[in-house]
Amino acid sequence: MSDSRPAELARLFPGVMFKTDSADLEYYGRDWTRRWVPAPLAIAFPSCVEDVQGLVRWANTHQVAIVPSGGRTGLSGGAVAANGELVLSLERMNRVLDFDPADRILTVQPGVPLEMVHAAAREHGLIYPVDFAARGSCTIGGNIATNAGGIRVIRYGNTRNWIAGLTLVSGSGELVQLNRGLVKNSSGYDLRQLVIGAEGTLGIVVEAMLWLTDPPPESSVMLLALPSFEALMQVFEGLRARLTLSAFEFFTQRALVHVVAHGAQRPFEEEHPYYVVTEFDADTEEKQDAALAAFSELLDAGLVGDGVIAQSQAQAAALWRLREGITEALAPHVPYKNDVSVRIGAMPAFLAETQALLAREYPQFDVVWFGHIGDGNLHINVLKPEPMANADFVHECSRVTSLLAQALQRHGGSISAEHGIGLVKKPHLSSTRDAAELALMRGIRHAFDPNGVMNPHKLFDGDSTHASYGETR
Repeated sequence: MSDSRPAELARLFPGVMFKTDSADLEYYGRDWTRRWVPAPLAIAFPSCVEDVQGLVRWANTHQVAIVPSGGRTGLSGGAVAANGELVLSLERMNRVLDFDPADRILTVQPGVPLEMVHAAAREHGLIYPVDFAARGSCTIGGNIATNAGGIRVIRYGNTRNWIAGLTLVSGSGELVQLNRGLVKNSSGYDLRQLVIGAEGTLGIVVEAMLWLTDPPPESSVMLLALPSFEALMQVFEGLRARLTLSAFEFFTQRALVHVVAHGAQRPFEEEHPYYVVTEFDADTEEKQDAALAAFSELLDAGLVGDGVIAQSQAQAAALWRLREGITEALAPHVPYKNDVSVRIGAMPAFLAETQALLAREYPQFDVVWFGHIGDGNLHINVLKPEPMANADFVHECSRVTSLLAQALQRHGGSISAEHGIGLVKKPHLSSTRDAAELALMRGIRHAFDPNGVMNPHKLFDGDSTHASYGETR
């Protein structure tokens, strides 16, 4: 018997566009993980706050789960709808609503792409400093849901540092204003910060107030080739002591091989085990000289084997492509992704232990490392051998991830630095959060979403009566 609920939704919400074709259900029911078979009830495209509220209240009445959907560039299964959920896509809520020059606040709807926010900020001579490679396809709502970081965290921090206020439709359909753009607000709990990074489990952000800031000084980009893994943190400390860094990103020779095969230009004639792309202030001759002096010192100390400083914007873009093009270059190889973080001070010991762990456990796999090492964030990508069944590959990677989670726990780290927990990392959340923390998180979730309709089974189980997820095998 056919499901009558999509027709009922279309009748009740004439201003909302709905899609139920199988191709649309598949497209909007998954994110970049591609591990679960999409099976949503329907895709709803509201264009106003009132319709979002109405859809959430309908979901509560009919006990239908909702999966909020942005650009679906996530890597943890946070936007997966594989169990009859109503996907609530925010792509029609994509307008820049207001700019307040006194407070330097840009107010936007959640479906605005990050790249559009950058463009809107430039129109006012300012910047929104959160940035990463998926800027053209990811949306502000998704960035808020995962507290996205990116390539300039060491200078500007994560998304949560730039959110002045939020308007939220809670899990019960209530409209709540969070912080209202205040710089100082000591009037109780900061619920805005609870929503940031909650992966849509507390409600749906329908408006966001973003702080903008002045553009940074003129910068330069330097690519360094390193002889060993151990040199990474020493190079970071050496540059940080002499230069004002905006970014410090590393990748391996294996990553370079894949990016060059994908169209990037090889930077050096010789191969090197590791590389660093760093961006630094270079608006004075003194700062430029300091960069050259720092490079010379690192070279003399044997910590760097080769290097180049960009002499033009085009060359700087080419150097950045070597780092930012990695994710796209690896996508055809069906990577299993680990996104982890530790404190900077714990990084050397963690790096040594993790390198030994993965070399021991993954002798037959191509393992590609890269990441924002300047803020303690590593991305570890394990590529599936072509003949291997996907289910066997995921099972083996999940086993090793459990060992990695134990190492993170020993070093006080996190199983998710910036991609969220979603479905993928849920079994390993206890390595980052203890039982008391998880109990508090469940209580917070219930307060925002008493009937458990908002993105159930993401982050942790036991939060609703909806059927559990199983991985595609």
